[in-house]
Amino acid sequence: MIGVVADDITGSNDIGIMFAKSNYITDIFHHQDWDLESSTAKEKRDVLILDTDSRFDQPKTAYDKVFEATTALKKAGANRFFNKVCSVFRGNIGAEFDAMLDALEEEFAIVVLGFPKNGRTTIDGIHYVYDQKLEDSEFRNDPMHPMIKSNLVEILQSQTKRKVGLINFDVVQEGSETLKSEIDKLKGQYNYIILDVTEQADLQTIAKAVNHVKVICGSSALAEELPTVWSQKSAEMVSIDLPCYSKEKGLLCAAGSLMTKTADQIQYMREKGAIVLELESLQLFNQDTRKHQLHSLADQIVTYMEKGADVILHSSNDYNTVDQTKKEGLRLGFTNKEISRLVSGSIAEIVQNVIERTGQNRLLVAGGDTSAAVCSKLSVRGMRVWKEIQPGLPSCVSLSIPALLLVLKSGSFGQPNFFEKAFAHLREQ
Repeated sequence: MIGVVADDITGSNDIGIMFAKSNYITDIFHHQDWDLESSTAKEKRDVLILDTDSRFDQPKTAYDKVFEATTALKKAGANRFFNKVCSVFRGNIGAEFDAMLDALEEEFAIVVLGFPKNGRTTIDGIHYVYDQKLEDSEFRNDPMHPMIKSNLVEILQSQTKRKVGLINFDVVQEGSETLKSEIDKLKGQYNYIILDVTEQADLQTIAKAVNHVKVICGSSALAEELPTVWSQKSAEMVSIDLPCYSKEKGLLCAAGSLMTKTADQIQYMREKGAIVLELESLQLFNQDTRKHQLHSLADQIVTYMEKGADVILHSSNDYNTVDQTKKEGLRLGFTNKEISRLVSGSIAEIVQNVIERTGQNRLLVAGGDTSAAVCSKLSVRGMRVWKEIQPGLPSCVSLSIPALLLVLKSGSFGQPNFFEKAFAHLREQ
């Protein structure tokens, strides 16, 4: 079995679909909800993903979570391990990679961050997002983890005492045998070796070269190519009972991400004539105005959905309002993390209200923190990865009762028409 630790819920889905579309039975659980003695744990699966929700944690907390999750995966029978983190290295990269190695009593891992299908490439160790250096991309302004460097070796080395090395693209493009030989040569000098990725073909080469490596870290992209090398596809077709769909009712998209990709997707739907409602973040600090706004929005959404209309609910995402919200929150003593959780928690409350009142059990959520809050509010403890809609963006079926068909979207992934495609997917399944 393949054991994966992921630092957020959308990342869990992201890597999950890379295995699931090769017919691997792939399940996701929050690491604290995983119980080796439960009946669920004894079900057949090829890939077990434990979500630690640790990207916003302090490094020590993140380390402890990943150590615990890796130990649980080992006990569950995993013999290959993948540490899935953000495709631009946001979060507690060093602490989490170290935790997995320590839990496994290993001292070596391959690190691959490139994801060409979503615009992430690495050249000579410098990471790019759609041809912009990471430090020049929108991730420079990330409120929790501003990315002000582009050199992946420097970023990782600043977070670990283990040694970090690099193999650049000219070696990768010489082929898998040359790459494997170079990895074996450098393995004694470095604990982590970062590999350049310039195109999808590089990932195919890397997959062949790292077949013997027990621990792989980074983005999900390499996981798309690994099944062709491992040849461990399930003999059984992946199947699960999908929840019924209320055809006469509309669907809801709850978007809490502040990323440009998500803003573009909201604007695309607005131009298509969709109903778009805004959760005004500045009103959330006062309990009375917060309560009134949440009830009002829930009532509006339910009314529209009962008439068969799709609705997009999003948090305030224009620069000025976001900046004002941050300043007001800090003035009141909130941390950036607490402000983020206040917004995502408020969206989750609205979603819960709407789902309970409409009975519509198919849902689209945009943003990692928002997805985690919604799943927590809806008591989603486990999911089976279902089908891919766009690269790295799948649907999944909750293993809870009643079941939900969910699309949990990473804020920085997807084409402008993704919401439209996701709504169509939720209806068609």
